[in-house]
Amino acid sequence: MKKAFALLLTLAMTLSLAACGGNSGDTEDTSGSDAAGEVYYLNFKPEADDQWQELAKLYTEETGVPVTVVTAASNTYEQNLTSDMAKDNPPTLFHVNGQNGLLNWKDYCYDLTGSAVLGELTNDAYALKDGDATLAIAMAVESYGLIVNKTLLAEAGYTVEEIQSFEDLKAVAEDITARKDELGFSAFSSAGMDGSSNWRYQTHLANLPIYFEYEDKGITSTDAIEGTYLDNYKAIFDLYINNSTCEPAVLASKTGDDSRNEFLAGEAVFFQNGSWEYSNLVGEGKFTDDDLAMIPIYIGVGDEANQGLCTGTENYWAVNANASPENIQATLDFLYWCVTSETGTKAMGGGEGAMPSGGAGMGFVIPFKGAVESSNLFMKQNDEYTAAGKVPVRWDFTTMPSQTWKDDLASALTAYAAGTGDWDGVVSAFVDNWASEYALLGG
Repeated sequence: MKKAFALLLTLAMTLSLAACGGNSGDTEDTSGSDAAGEVYYLNFKPEADDQWQELAKLYTEETGVPVTVVTAASNTYEQNLTSDMAKDNPPTLFHVNGQNGLLNWKDYCYDLTGSAVLGELTNDAYALKDGDATLAIAMAVESYGLIVNKTLLAEAGYTVEEIQSFEDLKAVAEDITARKDELGFSAFSSAGMDGSSNWRYQTHLANLPIYFEYEDKGITSTDAIEGTYLDNYKAIFDLYINNSTCEPAVLASKTGDDSRNEFLAGEAVFFQNGSWEYSNLVGEGKFTDDDLAMIPIYIGVGDEANQGLCTGTENYWAVNANASPENIQATLDFLYWCVTSETGTKAMGGGEGAMPSGGAGMGFVIPFKGAVESSNLFMKQNDEYTAAGKVPVRWDFTTMPSQTWKDDLASALTAYAAGTGDWDGVVSAFVDNWASEYALLGG
């Protein structure tokens, strides 16, 4: 099978790894004991690297347990995980990307049933299971949409309340473009298709046509996507790239940092991203909460007046079943400390000044009983949307068949933006590759 999973299984046998899928009864989770082992965390989120490094150091100082955090660069996590799992000292703590991600890694996931950290989870919906075994738990619940510079929007003569549909968004964006020289800013920051940024379009934006097709059919996954709403996907992508800070032809080299920095510099009104960006946008010399808002990504489908933000999770923690009992115990203890201690919960959920060093926290909403109230403006706005009866858009991109599918779609989008490819190539990458990649998953 042409999958990283198959390669890993071969390497696993070569290295004589221990039997997979450890039983939680093999290791007593004392959640706070002085474990003899150590922790190696392969972190999925580059934007939270500083906070995780600080937490690791503090935990080691407090317990004597070594904690190493290695952070994968944007869009390279699966590649890093595949490589690191074949090493003599693989990660003891890693991420899986939803139920499909679990298919590749479930034989490496320790059964968390009966563990103290699982007992802290607020809802079973935030656990990934294989039969009766609980193999991974959600780290955070997040939202994404269009982040808005309200000050610039007002300078253009509009308010966020006036944008309630794709047609509203299109009218505002195209008017800003028509007056770009006069206003001194663009509608959208660059839709970068560099590897540090393309996930915003081949995964997060692509979620919208998937979600609406699933809603029509009353399903939650499929091995044969039809692409019912790919014309709408084209319309929103066209709006982004034709009303941006740069020409479409240069998007292949534009990075995630470029897009963020353009927004921070006041060069664009709209910036597609998520609640995880909050700490990067707010603080000394940056924006205040009064400057910002997040609105839904409208693509011209469904009841847009009652559409909410895209809300869910793809980041699930898993403990390596093939680690030594001592390292498994140390990892369980570290996780428990992160989601129950004042230091850990403030660091994960807090905003400006939440870290012991005085730096900004991660601003996550964590689905654990000890969570502090998040200071994250965008998550608060998600709650307001929901309270007003607006329906959140599910994170159905966790059903995308593979990273290969995403990479091929990104290549097709990049070629389309550059004018070296056409939209038919995007449709083929979306629909045909979905079927072929799902066939590999099943095979």
